[in-house]
Amino acid sequence: MTTGVRRRMGVEERRQQLIGVALELFSRRSPDEVSIDEIASAAGISRPLVYHYFPGKLSLYEAALQRASDDLAGRFVEPREGPLGARLLRVMRRFFDFVDDHGPGFAALMRGGPAVGSSTTNALVDAVRQAAYVQILSHLDVEDPPARLELVVRSWISLVESTALIWLDGRRIERGELEVQLVHDFAALSAVAAAYDPEVAGLLRKGLRGEPGDGPFTDLVVRLLALAEPPTA
Repeated sequence: MTTGVRRRMGVEERRQQLIGVALELFSRRSPDEVSIDEIASAAGISRPLVYHYFPGKLSLYEAALQRASDDLAGRFVEPREGPLGARLLRVMRRFFDFVDDHGPGFAALMRGGPAVGSSTTNALVDAVRQAAYVQILSHLDVEDPPARLELVVRSWISLVESTALIWLDGRRIERGELEVQLVHDFAALSAVAAAYDPEVAGLLRKGLRGEPGDGPFTDLVVRLLALAEPPTA
């Protein structure tokens, strides 16, 4: 019979373990409700040892948010191949995978959680939004967007964020439908801006080249045309 021997972790390995344990707990409950004692118990170490690696709950919380924000920002990375609508839909699916799996943690990241007022937490949230902004511009093949296009992209990112937070409170709309709706929202916001700005209109036409007949953008046009049809007697 062999006796199991617990392997001693290095400092960075232990820190990463604690961050992972905290994220797992935060994915099920708000960070406000998770204690250092729970984190220590889940990691199989003592409470004082947690403080050996992190000076307090806030520092562990911020480290966990850093990993979560890096993961979330990465969800917007998508190869610039294929129709724009399909690319944005894949991005939304990955984004909502994260939201679905880390509901309380996502809400804490976007709302500030127990670290309200923390410059680190605010910077992490801003970094996610900026990463999303840069990626969307990349999908549009634009580096220096006109003012109205910047407004569209940043407004849409805020819409995606707020929609996800509202959806988490009851999940009353089927997730797949919401993902498609958000892609439609992007097209609608872009179309309104294009109506006021010829430069945006040109960029939008360029971005929509090659959209298939069964893509999400075409689906939006069909739905809008249906609204314009007179009611049947």
